[in-house]
Parts: sequence; structure tokens; C-alpha cells
Amino acid sequence: MRKYLPGLSVTLGCLILIAVSIPVPYVLLQPGPVFDTLGTSGGKAIISIAGSKTYATSGELNMTTVSESGGPEEGINLFQAAWGWFSPDATVMPREALYQEGTTQEQNNQVASEDFSTSQSNAIAAALTYLHKSVQTHLAVTSVTFGAPADGKLHAGDFIVSIDGRVVSSPKEVVGSVRGSKIGATHAFVVERGTQKSTIYVKSAPRPDDPSTATDESKTPYVGIGVGYFYSANFPIKFGLDDVGGPSAGGMFALALIDKLTPGSLTGGKIIAGTGTISPRGMLGPIGGIQHKMLGASKAGATLFLAPKSNCDEVIGHIPHGLTVVPVSTLSQAVEAIGAFNSGKHLPQCSPAK
Repeated sequence: MRKYLPGLSVTLGCLILIAVSIPVPYVLLQPGPVFDTLGTSGGKAIISIAGSKTYATSGELNMTTVSESGGPEEGINLFQAAWGWFSPDATVMPREALYQEGTTQEQNNQVASEDFSTSQSNAIAAALTYLHKSVQTHLAVTSVTFGAPADGKLHAGDFIVSIDGRVVSSPKEVVGSVRGSKIGATHAFVVERGTQKSTIYVKSAPRPDDPSTATDESKTPYVGIGVGYFYSANFPIKFGLDDVGGPSAGGMFALALIDKLTPGSLTGGKIIAGTGTISPRGMLGPIGGIQHKMLGASKAGATLFLAPKSNCDEVIGHIPHGLTVVPVSTLSQAVEAIGAFNSGKHLPQCSPAK
């Protein structure tokens, strides 16, 4: 006669449930949402322009994203990992392949936010340069190191006016002011943040990457900021997309600005997607997760996808059915590719690296 031990079954079930819920050091990547840079998100225009003539647009210029589960600290559970390994739309990667050891989620969010802000600034410079419009250049804080003396005091995007009473106009001058003083000196940064000008005091400290054998005299003072240039128009341009980070939307932001500031429809009414970092001079750079971004674009109805030429090796063999993928290296090439696509002309394709 067979005996049943319901208590044992329940215990075994609980143990299995606990086992599959234990985090493992992997990250799950999937296609993320797309955002029409010509449209709105959460009731706000993704790009709004005032003080300059704008033109009606049609179609969509979609920036693409990757949805990530796990992050630098939490990981995913065994059930998620198993699902990702068997799903054709997902990728499971070791956490160390994406993050340096010791990186926190807060640090990662901070960097992603700073990169997103920089991509918007560069997009303005690239689009206005393409349109032969004037670009305003500002010396600015581009990043703040997590846990550094400046963390919580200076913010990425602050325009730097002066340090310790001296007007500065280049990153070299900012670095020289800090390194030319003793460790522990308090520096007065006059910055413009939005419409407000204020003085921020930051006390320098030794660089954490100084050799452990360095003497006090040989250590380098630092406040923990990156300094570079931010760009703006001589009329207000605002970006209204929240909860998205990273630098890879720059190219699509620039295309949307061009479309809004020129007569006619750049898209020809079609749904066009893409990705790529952008420099102030309009150079398009490589990004991560392009296979997931192409898939997300295709699912959202895109027929043309603009990919950085430097990502071609990851594009070949992974193009979703019905999606035309064109490699581009500059903003001008991206605009030309859209025009050629709308005219039914021949388009370049990715070819294997030699």
C-alpha cells in the first residue's frame, strides 16, 4: 500500500520555491520600450521647443531601450535565469560582464542619468550645427563621482562661472585650480543651475586612486567632478523623458530636433527607429544591446532602423524579419539614409569586418 506524506511534499515544495528565489549573479536583458522623440511620454512632450519657428511632423522617430533585470547588486533568481536562457528574445549575462565589482545601484543610476543629460546636450549641438544655427557653449560639470567631496553639492549640468574668485573658461583651468591648492583646501565654485546662480563650497581630498605608497606631499587633491562643455540654443529646448538613462538616445534626439526645426516631414509618415551616441560634431558612436533594440523597434512597427556602423558585427545575422537596418556613422548620413529609404533608393548594409 502506497503511503503519502503531505508534510514532506509541502516541505519539498517550499525548499524548491526558496531555491529558485535565491538571487544569482546574472543580469537579464530584454527589448525595452520605445519612445517616439517626436511625441509625448507621460503627458509631456519628449522634446519641446520655444522661441523659434517649428514645423508639424508626422510618423515616428523612435529611440530604443533595453530592459534590464538584476542590476549591479541584486541579481536575478534561478527562474528568471532559466527563462532567459531559453527565450529567443532575452539574454542572460554574468553581472561582472556589465559592472565593475563594488558598483552600487545608486552609482549606476547616477552615471546613467549623467550620460542621458550629456546625450541631450550633444544632440542640441549636433542638430544646430547640421542646420547651420548658432550653438552656445558652456563650461559645465559633466559628472560627479559617487562618494566624492563634490557628491551632493555640485550636479552634472551645473555651469561653472568661477572658482575661488577666478573666472574659468576651460576644463584645464578648473583642474589647475583644484590641483594647484593643498589637499583639504575649500574651493568656492560659482555655478549657474537653471536660472539660479549660487556659490558652492567643496573641500578637496586625496584622490582615492593615489598609490598607497604616495607621501602626503605627492598625493593629488581632487573634488570628484568631470568637467567639459554643455551646449544649448539661443532659444529654449527642453527634454521631458523621465526614468531613462544612458547615452544611446543622442542620435535620435538630434534627428527629432532637425525634423521639428525644418519644414516637411523627415520620416515621410513612416515609423523609423534607431540608436547611437552622438558627439557635438555629429559623429554617431556604438552602443550596447543593439540586438534587443532592433527587436523592440520591429515589435513597435518600425520599418527602418538606423544603427551605428561600429555595431555592424552585432547586427549581422540578428535583423528581425521586415526590418531594414542601415549602418550610419554621422548625423548627416542618418538624414540621408531616411531620405533614401523614403525614396525607395538603394541603402548600404552592414558587412562583416575584415
